[in-house]
Amino acid sequence: MASNETDPDSDVSDGFAGGHGDEPNIEFYGGRMASAIPLGLFIVWAIFQSGILQIGDTTGLVAGMLVALIVGMFFVKGSWTGYANTIFEGMTQRVAATAIVAWLWAGMFSQVLQDGAFVQGLFWAADVLQVSPELFPAITFILAGLLATGIGTGYGTVILFVGLFFPAGVLIGANPTLLFGAILSGAVFGDNLAPVSDTTIVSAVTQNSDIGGVVASRFKYAIIAAVLAFSAYIIAGFALPTSASIGSIPESFSGNPFGLIHLLSIAVVIVTAVRGRHIVEAISWGILTAIVVNLAFGLSTVADILAFQAPAELATAQTLSWLPFVTLVPMEETGVAGSLYQGALGFFPLIVLTLLIVAGARIMIRGGGFEAMQDWLLETVATNVTRAETTMVVGTGLMNAMITINTAAEIAIAPYIARIGERYNINGYRRANILDANTSALGYIFPWAGGVLVGYAEMGGLVATYGQQMMVRPATVVPFVFHGWFLVGVFLFAALTGFGREYITDRTSGEVARV
Repeated sequence: MASNETDPDSDVSDGFAGGHGDEPNIEFYGGRMASAIPLGLFIVWAIFQSGILQIGDTTGLVAGMLVALIVGMFFVKGSWTGYANTIFEGMTQRVAATAIVAWLWAGMFSQVLQDGAFVQGLFWAADVLQVSPELFPAITFILAGLLATGIGTGYGTVILFVGLFFPAGVLIGANPTLLFGAILSGAVFGDNLAPVSDTTIVSAVTQNSDIGGVVASRFKYAIIAAVLAFSAYIIAGFALPTSASIGSIPESFSGNPFGLIHLLSIAVVIVTAVRGRHIVEAISWGILTAIVVNLAFGLSTVADILAFQAPAELATAQTLSWLPFVTLVPMEETGVAGSLYQGALGFFPLIVLTLLIVAGARIMIRGGGFEAMQDWLLETVATNVTRAETTMVVGTGLMNAMITINTAAEIAIAPYIARIGERYNINGYRRANILDANTSALGYIFPWAGGVLVGYAEMGGLVATYGQQMMVRPATVVPFVFHGWFLVGVFLFAALTGFGREYITDRTSGEVARV
C-alpha cells in the first residue's frame, strides 16, 4: 500500500483474504464471474470519468462505486441480505483502515510542514543551489525513493512530497505532470524495496519466505528499473515544457531558509520508523517536532495549527478569546481551522471511496469471482513455467486494476501466486518478488489507484495558496510513472527469458538472507 503501514508482527491476512478457502456464500445470476460486476462497472466509470472526460473528481468516483454496488445487487440470486452484509464486512477490513489512518496522519504532518514554510525553504535551497527545473523531477524521484524506503510508506511519501516538493518544483519551473510522476515513482521504489513496507511483508509471508531474503533477492530488479527511470526523468525533463508557460510564482511567495529546519522533523519520522516503530507513532513524533519547531522559530502560530473559529457575538466565545486557539469571527465564518484540521479534511472523499472499493472486492471474493478467474488462469494459461510466471505478472495487474489499495490486491491474489508457483517448483523469493513488484508499481499508475488519488487529494489543498497550476489530472500522469512501468517491464522480461529465475531447490532461505 504502499501503503504499507501495519505492524510487521500482525496477521497480514487479517480480514481481507479470509474466505478464499470458504465456499462462495453469495450466488449470482451468470455464475461466479458475475460477482465482478460491481468492480467492473466501477472501472468503466473511472475510465470514462478520468480517462475520457479528464475529470479528476474523487467524489465522482465515490458516486460511481455506489451505483456499481447497487447494480450488482440485481444480479444476486435469492435474498439480498448476504450481499448487503458483505458490503459492511468489506468496509470494516483492517487493510483499508490501515491505509486510511496513515493518510490522515501523513496529511496532518504535511500540512504542518507547509504552514511552517518548508516549501519556501526548499524553494530557497533550489534557488541557491541553482537546481534547474529540467533536473528537478529526476532529483525528486531519488529523494522520494529514499524517503519511502526509509519509512516504508508509499502513500505517506506521496502525501509529503506532493504537499512539499511538488509546489516548490512547479514554482521553479519543473513540468507538473512529470514531477507528479517522479513522486509516484519514488513511492513505487520504496514500497517495493522497504523491509518495513506492508507490500514487502505481505509478499514474503504469503509465499513462506523470510523478509530479509526477499529484499536481498529483489534488489537487482529494483535497481535496473530505477536506473532506467532516473535516465528517463532526465531526458523527459529537458524534452517536456516547463511550468513557466503554465503559471507564475505568487507575488506573496518568497524563499525562506528557516523552513529547512523542518528537515529535522522529517528525520525524526525516518529514524523512528527505521527503528521499528509503527508508522503512526513515527509520524506522530514528526508532527509534534514540527509543531515545536513552528512555534519556537515563529514559523506559525498556535491558531495556524489549530483554531476554533467561534461567533464574535457569542458571550462564551468572548470570554475564552484569550486562548491562543480560539478566534472570534462573523457567524457565517465559524468552524474549525488550522494545519491539523486542513491536513485531514482533504482525504475524506478518498476514504469513502476506499471503503466502498474494498467492499466490492469482498463481494467478488464471497461470490467466487476471484477464485474462478485464478482457476481459469491456472488451468488454461499457466501451462509451463514461462507462462506460469507471465500469468503471475498479468494476474497481479488485473487484481490491481480492480482493487485500488495495492496491499489489499496483493493479499487477495497471494494464495493463487503461491499455488501457481508451487506447481512449477518456483522459489518463494521469486514468487514474492513478482507479487510485490507489480502490486507496488500498478498501485501508483492506474488513474483510480489509491497512490494516485491520494496525491491528487493533497494537490487540492495547494490551489488556494499557489494557484490552479498545482492540479494534475490523474489520467495525464499515467505515462510518466517511469519506475512503475519499468519495474513491470523488468518482471515481464524476467518471466519470458528466465532472468533471475530460481527453483525451490536452488538455495535455502538462510542462504538468501545472508546475501
